[in-house]
Amino acid sequence: MKHVLVIHYSQSGQLTEIVKNIASPMASSEEIKVTYHKIEMENPYPFPWNKKAFFGVFPETFLQVPEKTKPLPEEITNQKYDLVILGYQIWYLTPSLPTTSFLNTAEAKKILSGTPVITVIGCRNMWIMAQEKMKKKLNQLNANLVGHIVLTDRHLNHISLITISHWMFSGKKGNYLGIFPKPGVSQKDIDESVKFGHVISKHMAKNNYDTLQNDLLLEKAVKIKPFLITVDKRGNILFSKWAKFIITKGKKNSQKRFFWEKMFNKYLLFAIWFIAPIVFILFLLTYLFLIPKIRKDKKYYSSVEVK
Repeated sequence: MKHVLVIHYSQSGQLTEIVKNIASPMASSEEIKVTYHKIEMENPYPFPWNKKAFFGVFPETFLQVPEKTKPLPEEITNQKYDLVILGYQIWYLTPSLPTTSFLNTAEAKKILSGTPVITVIGCRNMWIMAQEKMKKKLNQLNANLVGHIVLTDRHLNHISLITISHWMFSGKKGNYLGIFPKPGVSQKDIDESVKFGHVISKHMAKNNYDTLQNDLLLEKAVKIKPFLITVDKRGNILFSKWAKFIITKGKKNSQKRFFWEKMFNKYLLFAIWFIAPIVFILFLLTYLFLIPKIRKDKKYYSSVEVK
């Protein structure tokens, strides 16, 4: 009997559905036992969010300052797993704070050390640098990253920004104003994610994950948009400056800190609506000169390689 742990953190339930679909071929096997666990915080985050809480988690999230998670059941921590599927959201170009918090526990080190891990992301669009942070953390935990799957919102950047913002702050996953598409990963992509589970099952049966990521890529497990690599990298530089500055302004919910969190909110809106389009135009103008680098980047960021 082989053992698989599916561990994740989801607020809306979208990522829960994704990881369960991916794990379903393994769960239906008589030779594999699949255990599911949703990461829980000692002090849960709200959903839907209010703006004060949403921007209040920015500095700690980006700087990966862990908070307390609820302990895992002993039957999970005492089991040695043949594979761990780790599903996570992206908060502020970084793995979500609950994910970071879990990865900083002794439980995570015990479970992941020496264990094959497949990361699964469900997000709006930018995930490149968050996955780089995840790779480094898994490497520190002596985990063996063998696969990576990303499901994103396929709509245009500014359309998805509007729809997902409405979803986050209202909790309603409908057609905003009756004219916008539904937010998040499409139901078609979620339903079809079971195909990744079939690929994983084949490699698990052979107990060999050497070519797993290549086989997942044949099923379009990762799609790279070159422009978003540029935006993600530049965003990380600017977010780093903001996060380090805001965290010096006091504890969460202090008035002084809240003022600067509101300033960051205004800056973020300006950057998305005005700076990003200019960066996109510059990217298009230099695209031909960047083709060799783009090809190299797409190959690396699609892989499980750690720089």
